[in-house]
Formats: sequence, structure tokens, C-alpha cells
Amino acid sequence: MSAAERFIHEALEVIIDEAVKKATDVQEKVCDWQSPEKLRELLDLELKDGGESDSKILQHCKNAIRYSVKTSHPRFFNQLFAGLEPYSMVASFITEAVKTSLYTYEVAPVFTLMEDAVLKKMMELIGWDEGGDGIFNPGGSMSNMYAVNLARYRFCPDIKEVGLYNAPRLVMFTSQEGHYSISKAAALLGLGTKNVYAVPSDDRGKMIPSALEEKIELARSEGAVPFFVNATAGTTVFGAFDPVDEIADICERHSLWLHVDVTDSVAWNPHKMLMACLQCSAFLIKDKTSLLQRCHSAKASYLFQQDKFYDVSYDTGDKSVQCSRKPDAFKFWLMWKALGSSELERRVDRALAMARYLAQTVKKREGFHLLMKPEYANVCFWYVPPALRGLPDACSGLLQVAPVIKERMMKTGSMMIGYQTHGDKPNFFRMVVINPQVSKQDLDFVLDEIHSLGKDLR
Repeated sequence: MSAAERFIHEALEVIIDEAVKKATDVQEKVCDWQSPEKLRELLDLELKDGGESDSKILQHCKNAIRYSVKTSHPRFFNQLFAGLEPYSMVASFITEAVKTSLYTYEVAPVFTLMEDAVLKKMMELIGWDEGGDGIFNPGGSMSNMYAVNLARYRFCPDIKEVGLYNAPRLVMFTSQEGHYSISKAAALLGLGTKNVYAVPSDDRGKMIPSALEEKIELARSEGAVPFFVNATAGTTVFGAFDPVDEIADICERHSLWLHVDVTDSVAWNPHKMLMACLQCSAFLIKDKTSLLQRCHSAKASYLFQQDKFYDVSYDTGDKSVQCSRKPDAFKFWLMWKALGSSELERRVDRALAMARYLAQTVKKREGFHLLMKPEYANVCFWYVPPALRGLPDACSGLLQVAPVIKERMMKTGSMMIGYQTHGDKPNFFRMVVINPQVSKQDLDFVLDEIHSLGKDLR
């Protein structure tokens, strides 16, 4: 066995022990919190002229895992991803070992065909019986940027070559609960964040269709040209679903590109509810006229020669704004192969059932108050310490309760949950129950631990 092979074997043992076994053990900490100053010392970050021994490198590996947040832990509820997915993890190992880039069939034949198969199946599930087009990319934010760029290109094809100089003032619309990546896309693409019109949402976080109509008319009265609407299926905070059918009718009347709905384009992130390893995100469009390729192609002659000996339609790299692109679809393909569609469906059902259980339990617990009935996996609630219960100004006191409890849970390492304010609502916990491996006992523990960590607050 070569030295390289021996090191890889030893490193894989560390990964199995530290990042798989311990990281998913409910008896272990979710995180081993250290201040940035202390962590900098513990990690020995200095890079030197000389190399270090394999034993020292393995210790660095152990330290990297030890001091990282264990997002696969059953009591990690902080983000919209969680849990351990073994098949997707193995696929990640393979893509790193094979070390290829997904731009041409000649350099990535296997993963090119796998991506094509996964995209076609996803389109089928969306309901696009006649197919469409798509690409895997680094996250939902990038998918949203693709949608904005394609919509603009369809509306003003000359922008690709002549830029914004002769273009009208283009504006787009998203709900006030929509993802911040829409504003980032506007900034990155030169549209300007002031040309993103925030559409009011109702008290459950859903876009109000009549308010969208009003915003479109307002934009036109200001001399602007509407071209794009972003609808959300599961908002970041409340997990709300916009009324897509009504929004789609409005977009059709005004000839606007609708992102999310089956009308034009969809962002789908298997690394969230379906537990694929990060990153695993697909952007899909219903268009079959090569819009994705026409919008982004640069026709690099050293990659995309048109006189190759095989069908060059399999060279998908010119659809992408990237050059190098990881074969992320394999992480979803292998998992899907292993589990089948039925088990993926059951995973989602189990996670949503656990979210409903948590909401029902919160309603029954003294000192806990549900913000609203959850529509999805996001359960938002307040914890009111005994000293604040029944006080007329309890809301002002609640502002500091969640931040203090969050600090304490992080420093003990017992669990991890997010919190935030929203409008005039004081800080509340936003708990995302997206991991189907979570049990009722885990959820009961969370509420017990919140009370234990916060019962002395006043």
C-alpha cells in the first residue's frame, strides 16, 4: 500500500468515527463552542514552508470535525438542512475521488448522463410532461439568479451583447417574505435593488395577489417595465407557500416570467428536505428552445468544438455561468436509486409529521406560545420564563429571552435552534424540523432544555 493510500484509509476511519458515528450520537454535543480567538489557537492555522507528518495532519482532521457544528445531529434544528444521508455522502466521496468537472461529455460522460436523467425525472414530477431544460448549480440563490437572468434575456435579448445602456428600466417583484437572493441577483445583474418591488404578504407570510397587481400597475405608472415575478414555496421564516395559481394568472395576463411555478422556472434544492449532501440544487425551466444555452453560451473553442466525434448536445457546460462545475446530481441520483421515490416521499411525510407533533406539544406546554400554525416544517414559537408570565409588558422582556437561551445552548452544546424578530414581533424561536431521523423524544428534549436554560430569566 502506498503512503497516499494508507493516509486515505486512516483519514476515512477518522471520518467514520468522528463525522458519522459521534456526529449522529444523541449523547454527543451538537457543537463544541469556542470563541474565534480560542478556536484560532486550537486549530493551529499558520501555513508554513515545510510540511507536517501524516499523524499531525490526521489530528488536524479530527480537530476540524470536533469543532465544527454537527448538522447531522438529531438535535440540530438551526437551518433548512439537517441529518445524515449515507448514500449521498458516499456519492460525494466518489465525486471528490474522481475529480472531474461537468462541462463536456468527453471529460465527464457518466455524470453528464446521470444529471440528464435526474433533471428529466424532476421535470416529470413537476408535471412538465413535454420536458424542458435545466442544470445543477451551487445552491438555490444561484438558481434564482439564473431565473432572473433568463427572464431578462427573453425580454431583452440584446442585453447579452450590448448591455444595459439601451434597455428600459426593468423591475421585478417578490413578496416581502421572499428570499434575499432575489435582491442579490438584482444587484449582481445590474438591475439594481431599488427595482425589486416587495409585495405585501398576509399574516401567514403568503404573497397577496391583489397587492401584486397594484405593484405592477405602480411600476408601469412610474415608467418602469415589469418582467419577472418570484413566488415562494416555503418561505425561510414561516415556511409559507405563496398562492401560486393566482399569481400565475396575473403573470399570464401581464406576460411576466414566473419563477417557482410550472409556468416558467423552478428552483429545487434536494439538499434541504430530501437530505442530499450540500450542495445539491437544480434550476429547471419549461423552455425547450435552448434559452438556457443561448443566454449563457460563450462558445469557448477549447471546450465546445462543434466537430467532435460524438453528439455535442451532451456538452452541457455552455448552459452554465460557471466553467468548472461539480457533478452534484450524482449525490441525488445515487440516493434516489437506493431509496426509490416512495421512501423519499415517506421521509418528507415523517418530517412534516414531527413538525406537527412539535406544534401540538408547544400549544400544550405552559410558558410556550405558538406564533402560528405551521404550514410546512418551520415551527415558530415563544418561550416565556416564569417571571414574565402574565406581565402586561412581557413582549419587551421577550426580546432578550431567545438570544440568551441561544447563547446558553451553544455553550453547553446541547442543541441548536435559530431565533429572530419579525415585524413588530419580539424574538421568537424558528425551529426547522426537516430531518426525518428526529424522534418525538428529541422534540420533547428541546422544549425541556429551553425551559431549563431560560427559567431564571426575568
